[in-house]
Amino acid sequence: QVQLVESGGGLVQAGDSLRLACAASGRTLSTYTMGWFRQAPGKEREFVAAISRSGEYTRYADSVKGRFTISRDNAKNTANLQMNTLKPEDTAVYYCAAAVKSIWAQTIEYDYWGQGTQVTVSS
Repeated sequence: QVQLVESGGGLVQAGDSLRLACAASGRTLSTYTMGWFRQAPGKEREFVAAISRSGEYTRYADSVKGRFTISRDNAKNTANLQMNTLKPEDTAVYYCAAAVKSIWAQTIEYDYWGQGTQVTVSS
């Protein structure tokens, strides 16, 4: 069993940056693909980014490519999402998740989820 806890959300202005962190307990994260997802009010949860077990491979949604960077520190059992040049449409609850499958895993294939952290970007 893996417990995931997100932190780092908040209220920022358009163009600002935020760094989200995901801390894990219960099991080492090095055996899992890590992903970040988000869900805006009235919308379905959507994929944001994923990183492979070793950190060698990453994948991003087109909407965040070039602005967001996913990373991980297996020694510290953490995963992070650096978000730059934030836009109002980035406003959502952000979730980190862990999957046994690869970075191409679908949302439903992620095995463990955090509770989420709110990110609000004002215009």
